[in-house]
Amino acid sequence: MWSRPNARSRAAGLLLGFALDRAMGDPRRWHPVAGFGRLASRSEQMLYADARAPGVAHTTLLVGGAAGLGIAVERATQGRPALHAAATALGTWAVLGGRSLEREALAVHALLAADDLPAARQRLTHLVGRDPTGLDADEVARAVVESVAENTSDAVTAPLAWGAVGGVPGLLAHRAANTLDAMVGHRSPRYARFGWASARLDDVLGLPGSRLGGLCVLAAAPTGAADAWAAWRRDARAHPSPNAGVVEASFAGSLGVTLGGTNRYGDRVEQRPTMGSGRPVRPSDVPRVTALARRVGWLAALGASAHASRVVCPRTRPSAS
Repeated sequence: MWSRPNARSRAAGLLLGFALDRAMGDPRRWHPVAGFGRLASRSEQMLYADARAPGVAHTTLLVGGAAGLGIAVERATQGRPALHAAATALGTWAVLGGRSLEREALAVHALLAADDLPAARQRLTHLVGRDPTGLDADEVARAVVESVAENTSDAVTAPLAWGAVGGVPGLLAHRAANTLDAMVGHRSPRYARFGWASARLDDVLGLPGSRLGGLCVLAAAPTGAADAWAAWRRDARAHPSPNAGVVEASFAGSLGVTLGGTNRYGDRVEQRPTMGSGRPVRPSDVPRVTALARRVGWLAALGASAHASRVVCPRTRPSAS
């Protein structure tokens, strides 16, 4: 005999958690992800060495611990639908970042609209790791559009996808891997080897969410779907990230703009490939990309909830009498 003991409560929790993120965004204090980041920093201090093996241990310990916490939550709430839905909603809200991403993007736009370029450059550092020094208004806007596109996958569609198939363990494990990638996964002399495992795991876990994000872009803006699909097929594979390329190309095609170009990260300069075939990005495109990302998020949440409601879980068969 088969039943769905957690399916409906998981579906409800994902939608409620997404709605909480849209209404509240990230907490300004006591954010669980910030706490995880502090724990990861302490783990790095204890385990760091310029080699892959310690990095594998670092990643396994932290991502495995996050997944284990999620499993404990699932077991504790098994058979208690209201509590399970609440726990799933809390986990979903904790790992999503769509509302805060939108707020930061629009804050940069407001400074650009006020012709305060120095302040816009400074605020941009809340969104991207590149050096904003010397960027003009259009380049600041391009950085915002690229960040919104990439992080709509990392902080919205990917966690929702893992929440749909893996519940609270999926939510927490993905967020842990994505946070570690942001901390140690970048290409630098310190982290080239130690951060290898975190970067590769984040790439693997991000694959479903980035494809879901690309598909949601097509559905969220039907008039630009053909251009978004063309950009995805033509340009995504040239991006150094197997996941960011999909969403950046899709967003670029949908918005009718061109992304990519020269990015500076301290002393390192990267020439990113062109995504899309439209005009260069302008500051007026920032509200357009946030509106598109908002629609993508809602579609992803509805899709994740619908998928979760169909998850079939095994239940012990009653013994024959």
